[in-house]
Amino acid sequence: MTRLTVAQAVVRFLAEQWTERDGAERRFFGGCFGIFGHGNVAGLGQALATSTADLPYHLSRNEQAMVHSAAGYARAANRLSTLACTTSIGPGATNMVTGAAGATINRLPVLLLPGDIFATRVANPVLQELEDPRSYDVSVNDCLKPVSRYWDRINRPEQLPSALLAAMRVLTDPAETGAVTLALPQDVQAEAYDWPEELFARRVWHIPRPGPERAALARAAELVRSAARPLVVAGGGVIYSEAAEQLRIFAETHGVPVAETQAGKGALPHGHPLAMGAVGATGTTAANALARQADLVIGVGTRYSDFTTASHSLFAPGARFVNLNITGFDAAKLSGLQLVADAREGLAELSGACAGWATSGAYRSEAAELSRAWDTTVDAAYALDGSPLPQSAVIGAVNAAAGDDGVVVCAAGSMPGDLHKLWRPSGPGAYHVEYGYSCMGYEIAGGLGVKLAAPEREVFVMVGDGSYLMMAQELVTAVSEGVKLVVVLVDNSGFASIGRLSESVGAERLGTSYGFRGTGRYDGGPLPVDLAANAASLGATVLRPDSLAELRKALDTARAARETTVVYVRADPTLDTPSSEAWWDVPVAEVSTTPAGQDARTAYESAKQGQHRRLTPP
Repeated sequence: MTRLTVAQAVVRFLAEQWTERDGAERRFFGGCFGIFGHGNVAGLGQALATSTADLPYHLSRNEQAMVHSAAGYARAANRLSTLACTTSIGPGATNMVTGAAGATINRLPVLLLPGDIFATRVANPVLQELEDPRSYDVSVNDCLKPVSRYWDRINRPEQLPSALLAAMRVLTDPAETGAVTLALPQDVQAEAYDWPEELFARRVWHIPRPGPERAALARAAELVRSAARPLVVAGGGVIYSEAAEQLRIFAETHGVPVAETQAGKGALPHGHPLAMGAVGATGTTAANALARQADLVIGVGTRYSDFTTASHSLFAPGARFVNLNITGFDAAKLSGLQLVADAREGLAELSGACAGWATSGAYRSEAAELSRAWDTTVDAAYALDGSPLPQSAVIGAVNAAAGDDGVVVCAAGSMPGDLHKLWRPSGPGAYHVEYGYSCMGYEIAGGLGVKLAAPEREVFVMVGDGSYLMMAQELVTAVSEGVKLVVVLVDNSGFASIGRLSESVGAERLGTSYGFRGTGRYDGGPLPVDLAANAASLGATVLRPDSLAELRKALDTARAARETTVVYVRADPTLDTPSSEAWWDVPVAEVSTTPAGQDARTAYESAKQGQHRRLTPP
């Protein structure tokens, strides 16, 4: 037996957890972020201060941000490792709710270890305790229940071993993973207990690659072989399963074009003759043209978000679906044929079951021609110049600077949609846009996590001024950790995407631009805010290019630097990127006093006619 406090036992246990897939082992927890207060400083704070280097500690500046960093780390590691996050009880704990929601929505493992109120209740109500007249067992940590895949409160040391093992089971399960919360009452954290030695033994969690059920595979193959115009929609599951090579083989062997979701972008590199790029509301005209005429959609590792399906208006009413997914929940969507399996194994077996079948040469030629036409459109968008710069030109310059080893990180505003359409990925891992939750403030924190997980890659964080102002402080963390990021800060004086959306629904761009309050709205002139100076004050090196040529030089300088560098560039919020020619369902007011609002409602009702509810079995 080993006598340790509960907190010391947690730290020692986490340091001994490993994952294994395809024979390769890696430590599951790359470290622990923590911000300390009275609810965790004497417990987990003391334990981390006296722990070994097997669980390194990292100081974050914001609790939400450190969960974003853990999620970025997990995604860059293909969910085979992650980071833990500890906070005090109170606002520190509730600050993690947003990050936890993003991790769970994006199916990414993160472990949250918030402090909690006293289990013994000897001093309640304690500082930051939420007093609920219905129960003394309620605390603010209950807010984390709906955004966690597993949640537990450790009120006695004896409860810890089973809770830790349950947490690891969920974190390492590709079908169930997401945020996991273990709430740790502050008195229990400091309580000593005699633990069995086997709790701290090196434990390896095997990540399975389940194959598809035989009958389901036969039905799926029959559907594929009968299709004349099939289209693969590659989602994040392709990346996490490391199935890109098997996807390429499937596409080439059978002549099936591949479109990509936000999470799946890069599954096929740009330039591959069957790579159609992004699909859906932020997609390419090539992918969307094929999607509208597809008689079979093979979804691989996608959860079919509304952006992917263009709010269920993109795919033809008669299209059938084969959904290859590690989770039955996602495989069952759109009334598709469920092929529940690991993406790599499922693609290999589906390809074998379709041996000898391929699409026509005419169909493949059509796909290649559509792809070339879109490339021409993107070339033109990249070449635009001006002052301020068009956002498409900024993206093109960053794409060129990123090269084959770069990773672009983004999350919210107009850039995720523009990146999805315009970015030319070099392959898996080169594109990291958080669009399941599209959380403003994710960008710099997520980029930090990506760089910690993949230090050999150049990380380019693209962030708008709106997101930057919500959570810029992790620049300080990057500087203090000696972690090099290239942050491209695009200033368009507000919220460009919501501004355009606001205008399109008759809301007249209310609250979407930054300025002094003037005649009732914020039209009194620009604010004297210098975001570049702010970034410099946080410890980053700052460059201020004024033209496209200067931007390209600045990006080269930033890439060659050894320290975190912010490239500040002004962009024109009124210039839109090439259209995806797809729709997104945002309800418009039925009654409006303005012609613009009335016109927007008429257009909305017309677009709604193209929505299809899919209830027909495959």
